[in-house]
Amino acid sequence: MTTFTDISFTSNDGLQLYARDYPSQGGQAKCAVICIHGLTRNSGDFEELAPWIAEQGRRVIAVDVRGRGRSQHDADPEHYNTVTYANDVIKLARDLGIGRAVFIGTSMGGLITMTVAARKLNLIAAAVLNDVGPALSAKGLGRIAGFAGKAVEVQDWDEATQYIRQVNVSAFPDNSMEEWSKWARRAFAQNIDGKLVLQYDPNIARPLQTGQLKSKSWVANFAFRRLARNRPVLLIRGDLSDLVEPEQLAYMRDLAPDMQYAEVNGVGHAPMLMEAQAQKAIREFLATVD
Repeated sequence: MTTFTDISFTSNDGLQLYARDYPSQGGQAKCAVICIHGLTRNSGDFEELAPWIAEQGRRVIAVDVRGRGRSQHDADPEHYNTVTYANDVIKLARDLGIGRAVFIGTSMGGLITMTVAARKLNLIAAAVLNDVGPALSAKGLGRIAGFAGKAVEVQDWDEATQYIRQVNVSAFPDNSMEEWSKWARRAFAQNIDGKLVLQYDPNIARPLQTGQLKSKSWVANFAFRRLARNRPVLLIRGDLSDLVEPEQLAYMRDLAPDMQYAEVNGVGHAPMLMEAQAQKAIREFLATVD
């Protein structure tokens, strides 16, 4: 499996942020890929996808959005918003000398990608939106608000695994315990006292809990249209998704008739992108971007 290099960079407002850098594995250099995770997740979500893409001849950067993983928590919770996150990603790309990249955004990562498109479209060569768009189902938002940012106490890795399974089993009904255990080790880490804690600042959920993140907004519509009408876009959706349901899918297709689409069977929000249907769609999509 492709190894990665740890990257530490400083945001415009002085936070120390983190990313993983997976080097291209031979062949002619192609456009780099920037992977951005979901609300409560981190760069570990791409620990299988990133090497797989790197083997196709692309450098892959997987970020820890501020407040998650190894990135510093923000003392001001008001900074936990997609505009700030987009600025952080733009800064990272500039620091690394990346002038153009394919963006792969899962859930919140897709919203960040759309925000980057609204602010610096030239940075985006193409985009994969993983189970997210400008219109979101209230059902899915309510489910995520029910656990994101809430206090969790687990005594060991078995309890951590059971917690992850409890929260996500409706979206991944066929997952094995091995998969749940792998997921738990991405979601939790030991603190300096040896206690297992979730790898995010609870304040990151505030926009969802206060209603700042809405199911529809003109800002999201503008950002999505700007992205999808000017760049190739692939939407990947789990057929059990409660965040992008058929109504939201139809809405996106009306706004962007040229958008490519792939559906992952038996999975909800959000596909891990290593499923066979997702891999096929991503491989074929990347092959069109130089």
